[in-house]
Amino acid sequence: MRQKIRNTIGWIVFLSFPITLNFFSPYLSASGASEGIISGSLLLFILLFISSLFLGRAFCGWICPGGCFQDICMRMNEKRRPRNHWIKYLIWIPWFSLIVIGFIRAGGVKTIDPLYMTENGISVSEPYHFNIYYTFILMFLILALAVGRHGFCHYGCWMAPFMIIGRKIRNLFKYPSLRLKANPDLCIDCMKCTEVCPMSIDVHAGVKKGMMEHVDCNLCGRCADHCEQKVITFTFS
Repeated sequence: MRQKIRNTIGWIVFLSFPITLNFFSPYLSASGASEGIISGSLLLFILLFISSLFLGRAFCGWICPGGCFQDICMRMNEKRRPRNHWIKYLIWIPWFSLIVIGFIRAGGVKTIDPLYMTENGISVSEPYHFNIYYTFILMFLILALAVGRHGFCHYGCWMAPFMIIGRKIRNLFKYPSLRLKANPDLCIDCMKCTEVCPMSIDVHAGVKKGMMEHVDCNLCGRCADHCEQKVITFTFS
């Protein structure tokens, strides 16, 4: 039932992507910063960082339209690939630096405009906006097909570092937050948890160690819901 709910939410946010596209745009964040404006996209990224302090990367597994689309792409390429975590930082660090420099040159934050460059709250409001929309879709598709499971999440996502940093802060201070836990004594080594993980994590290894924390885990819960022994569960601890 939990996966049915997650998939339903995923389809809703993916079908709504033409409306919400600008709120995920790295360009609008940098453009707004150059004018001293916190745009809707930058506001979202700030909220994602804050949410990750308590919910980890649950956004990635439950609400991200790109994540939902890559779940669909898994049916075309389910290969598990080695991950290069550092590659996405080659995108994130220059882009985030550009935002900081933009605010400095603009004299600081002047205003917050959630609908910056978004007429009537709809991102794809003109025919030429579809060029941007399909560029995003192609990025998701090409990396998912070429690399394997959730290729874009591993190699190209500019939002993931915000949540990864928030998650590291959470782990440093060790306060209660949403996470997975495992009971190794119940494990029968069926390996289903690793097999179904969309992020290509060796979940079974984490179960045997009793340590489920992983930088790529998006808390989708597939490992927990496919485990007949109920070895893995969610906890807020």
